Amino acid sequence: MKKLYVLKQGIFCLLFILLTMVGYSQSSKIKTNKKPLVVFVAGDHEYGGESTLPIIAAELEKNYGFRTKILKSFPDQNSEENIPGLEALKEADVAVFFLRWRRLPADQMQHIEDYLKTGKPLVGFRTTTHAFNYPKGHPLQKWNAFGEIAFNSPPGWGGVAKHTHYGHESSTDVNIIKSEANNELLTGVGDNFHVRSWLYQVLPSYPIKGSVLLMNGHSINPADKKAYDNPVTWTGTNSYGAKFFFTTMGHPEDFDQEPFQHLVINAMHWIAGKKIPKNWAGKININVPYRGIVSSTIK
Repeated sequence: MKKLYVLKQGIFCLLFILLTMVGYSQSSKIKTNKKPLVVFVAGDHEYGGESTLPIIAAELEKNYGFRTKILKSFPDQNSEENIPGLEALKEADVAVFFLRWRRLPADQMQHIEDYLKTGKPLVGFRTTTHAFNYPKGHPLQKWNAFGEIAFNSPPGWGGVAKHTHYGHESSTDVNIIKSEANNELLTGVGDNFHVRSWLYQVLPSYPIKGSVLLMNGHSINPADKKAYDNPVTWTGTNSYGAKFFFTTMGHPEDFDQEPFQHLVINAMHWIAGKKIPKNWAGKININVPYRGIVSSTIK
C-alpha cells in the first residue's frame, strides 16, 4: 500500500509539473505573440500628418499584425496647445511623432517626457526636427530641441545648426547609401526613388555622431544653388538610450510613393522588434493633398 501511495503521489507531482509547464508555455506564447501597440502623435500645420498617419496605421492593423492608436491636435491641426489622449503613451510599445511647432501644456508634455524616460523606441517624420516652439524663458523651452533629444537631428529650425530646406519648388532624388545596401530596413525599397518633399539641410553637424545614415537626398531644382546632398533617413540611439528611426521625408505625396511606403512599413517592424515582412501586401492608396503653409495661431 505504501508503494502504491508513493507511486500515486509521484504521478500526481509529474502531472502537476507538466500542466504547469504547458500553462507557462501558453502564457509565454501569448506574451510573445502580443500585437505591439503603436501610438501615433500628429500635429503639423503643413503636411497633413493627421491624415497620412492614420492610413499607415490602418495598413499596419489590416496586414501586419499591429495595434494602433491615433492622437491628433484638437480641434484641428492648427491647435498648437492641445493633443488630447497622450496618457496612451503609457501603454505604447512604439511612439510615432509627426509634429511641428507645438506648445503643449506641461501636463501633456509630461506624458511625452515620461515615454522618453522609459527608453522605448520611437519613429519621427520630417517637421519633428522642430516639433516644439516655446518662447525664450518658458519652463518647457528645452523641448524646442526635441528633435536632437529624441532623434539625433538638429535642435529646431534655423539656429546654430542652420537647419533649413532648399525651397518649396524643389523636390528630392533619394538614394541608398552604398554601405547600407544590405540593411534589412531597406528590404524591397529599391536603390533609388523620387519624392516631392524639398530636401532638408541637416549637415554638417547632424545627425549626431553614431547615427546610422541609410539614405541620402539630392535636391532637384533647389532655390539655393549651393545646395548639397543630405541624409534623409537614419537610425540610432537617442539621449535616453532608446532606439529610433527618423526620416526628413513626409510630404503627403511622399506617402503615395510605394518605395517610401515600403520603407515606413519596414521601419515599423524593425522598431517594434518584429521581423521585416517577406511578403509585401502591396501599394497603399494614399491620396492626401498638400495644404501648404498655415500661419501659427500663437502670436
